[in-house]
Amino acid sequence: MNYLSVAEFAEKNGVSDRYIRRLCAAGKLEARRSGRAYRIPESAELPADHRHLRGKVVAEHLAPLFADIDERKAELKKRRPLTPGEVERLRDEFMVNYTYNSNAIEGNTLTLQETALVLQGLTVDRKPLKDHLEAVGHRDAFLHIQELAKRRSRLREHEIRSIHTLVLMDKPEDRGVYRRVPVTIVGSFTEPVQPYLIAPKMEELLRLNEERKKTMHPVERIARFHLEFEGIHPFIDGNGRTGRLVMNLELIRSGYPPINVKFADRKRYYEAFDAYYRDGSADAMIRLIGKYVRDRLEEILRLLKN
Repeated sequence: MNYLSVAEFAEKNGVSDRYIRRLCAAGKLEARRSGRAYRIPESAELPADHRHLRGKVVAEHLAPLFADIDERKAELKKRRPLTPGEVERLRDEFMVNYTYNSNAIEGNTLTLQETALVLQGLTVDRKPLKDHLEAVGHRDAFLHIQELAKRRSRLREHEIRSIHTLVLMDKPEDRGVYRRVPVTIVGSFTEPVQPYLIAPKMEELLRLNEERKKTMHPVERIARFHLEFEGIHPFIDGNGRTGRLVMNLELIRSGYPPINVKFADRKRYYEAFDAYYRDGSADAMIRLIGKYVRDRLEEILRLLKN
């Protein structure tokens, strides 16, 4: 029988080392102990932890990831409310990186350092005005979703339009307006709906989002919303940035921190859309977003300990 270390088994199953050690210590996962180390059979299966998932319908293969996430969420909740200084530090540190990465995925040419300078009110020589406006617009949209998140209400169409209005600072005539022409996404399996279907499809998606709250883990619900929103592709431009901002609005409202989909992960991100629209599987996007949420929670907890 082949055995894996805790780190190897955790990586194989997409969960944290700490979660695996906790299962071993509690006797919930088959393992051999040698001193302080555990050796786990390669064929061992993770148990579905229902303590954190009560009332939700969760696929067995996703349950360990969700339990791992919610364990960290519960730990962070114990530390709340954070001080104004802690909140500001976390927001400012996140906002620059998030603005850079989200814009870079869509083709913005500003570097991380240049994005930071633009958000401080400076102009970067030989970079398009469009790129400057996208950075400022995304920053303003992120601050906007933080204000929206304080209203503990369901996601509404006018909120999405208001986010898009800030994102599309460089195209005033298209801000917050559903597109009126058909579009295609080159190289993608996604086929955006025809313009006349956008309004009813958005209404249906928002209704479905509310229904899913009763039975679906928040991370899965939000991942599926993101996949379906981008499939509708309601705006002529800015759908990716707006979709990721809406995703973060829903994460914050569900008690999770906002996440930053990295430019370096754009291939995995695009492949997750293909897996959904080509193969009908949302797992790749659910896992991608789930791991970002888990890692961000871990990062915040580590920062708060310093």
